[in-house]
Amino acid sequence: MLSDLVDGAREDAAVRRESVSLAVVERAAADAAPALDALEALSPRERVHIIAEIKRSSPSRGALAEISDPASLAISYQTGGASAISVLTEQRRFGGSLEDLVTVKSVVRLPVLRKDFIAEPYQVFEARAAGADLVLLIVAALDQQTLATLYNLIVQLGMTPLVETHSAEEVSRALDVGAGLVGVNARNLSTFELDQNLFGELADQIPSGVIRIAESAVKTAADVAHYRNAGADVVLVGEALVTGDPIATLQDFLDC
Repeated sequence: MLSDLVDGAREDAAVRRESVSLAVVERAAADAAPALDALEALSPRERVHIIAEIKRSSPSRGALAEISDPASLAISYQTGGASAISVLTEQRRFGGSLEDLVTVKSVVRLPVLRKDFIAEPYQVFEARAAGADLVLLIVAALDQQTLATLYNLIVQLGMTPLVETHSAEEVSRALDVGAGLVGVNARNLSTFELDQNLFGELADQIPSGVIRIAESAVKTAADVAHYRNAGADVVLVGEALVTGDPIATLQDFLDC
């Protein structure tokens, strides 16, 4: 499944590149307003941080929410106390787009994450041109040289990489490229099975000074508390917010 998602994202990027060349996207990225400091926004504090996700569907769950107005949802997330907003821009399985990111960025003051299957520099320049402050890199999808190349490009463009892992070996690889934000995804992107205890098993391998982010398998405040008690500084939440009252759910989660 992960390979299919990455291949599809590459193919879609190639189609966009036929319309908008790399040179044009590079100029747009250079002209974009400076990225916000996501490391500062997500720095450890007494309360857990929440990255609130705009997510219409997923391969594992199918359709979740129509989200005809991503800007309105993003404003609700900001009002509810989210520290950052994740925008899924993958179109085939998640129903997202770069236009969603542009729209969200125009109405909020929070750092915005481009969450997609990033595999080449063109996608990174696209992210900056669209206003992204953070870009997701999935270790399982990239060889180490490509991971390092994309990581360094994201940093050079003033953004922050969120490096996602699923195993001890992947955490080590993330730290080797200098990751300051390390995510542990409870969802296996090959089988889509969930293991909520994976974060706790890997958290001790993420040193102090590196922000720890727990991803997936969050439905209730108890799930957020589970991750917080295991050492998470940040919890990324999607489905629970798009299928319920986003402001009330966020405030409930932030009380953990």
